[in-house]
Amino acid sequence: ARARKTKRVEFYLCLQPLLSRTTKSASWRTTTARRAFATMLTKFESKSNRVKGLSFHPIRPWILTSLHNGVIQLWDYRMGVLLERFDEHDGPVRGVDFHKIQPLIVSGGDDYKIKVWDYKLRRCLFTLLGHLDYIRTVQFHNEYPWIVSASDDQTIRIWNWQSRTCLSVLTGHNHYVMCAAFHPKDDLIVSASLDQTVRVWDTANLRKKNVRGAPSFDTAADTVVSRVNADLFGAADAVVKYVLEGHDRGVNWASFHPTLPLVISGADDRQVKLWRMNGKSQPPPPPPPPLPVELCL
Repeated sequence: ARARKTKRVEFYLCLQPLLSRTTKSASWRTTTARRAFATMLTKFESKSNRVKGLSFHPIRPWILTSLHNGVIQLWDYRMGVLLERFDEHDGPVRGVDFHKIQPLIVSGGDDYKIKVWDYKLRRCLFTLLGHLDYIRTVQFHNEYPWIVSASDDQTIRIWNWQSRTCLSVLTGHNHYVMCAAFHPKDDLIVSASLDQTVRVWDTANLRKKNVRGAPSFDTAADTVVSRVNADLFGAADAVVKYVLEGHDRGVNWASFHPTLPLVISGADDRQVKLWRMNGKSQPPPPPPPPLPVELCL
């Protein structure tokens, strides 16, 4: 077998936005962007074929890089030095994220594994298994002990990293799911797929079911009946709220606006689209309700 050729990859940290593309079809090109120029602050060099994922630490001057050779690197961008490297994935690591408060890192790779690391202890704490194909992105929730992951197995999974269990599997996309992300405040998840759609998922029921102290307006009888129905027919912990259609090719990325009801998406059709979540987009029809179950006391 031929030995794989190793290339040198350089990381650049810039102060201003990069120059826009020169193609006329790129919808984000503006006249002011032509005059913009980038000022390089720091350059990082590493031996790998490709850089697959990046993440800023919310407080410290750190950057996480996930590489095609299966290594995760922790850099200090002020000092320009490599602080630590984590190497337990079998194959490329595509997604990586810092926890907002805890000294934790989550990563997902082509080995179908999600790993949670403690960067103070400098080791992997545990591995989450369940996906059946490459994992594209992983992200911590800002408040709950949750992780969301997107995979080429056409599903999105929500995990509890404290109990180390899978809380819910979101199905509906019919091609690779390229990314999934929590809303910064609301009980929502946005996902982008090569099926040319962006989906917004409502996770309010999942929060009520799994988070202590979550408000519930059901009566005692309704709660008992709903639990029996859930045991027999399955519970809709996360449902599709919007299906955003308009891209002509696969969608590679989607993200929520931090404060406004907006979603931005980018696709292989060389377009960036801005969507408003105002209820005008028609969600898919809801599934039929489960058969009623009568309790015999």
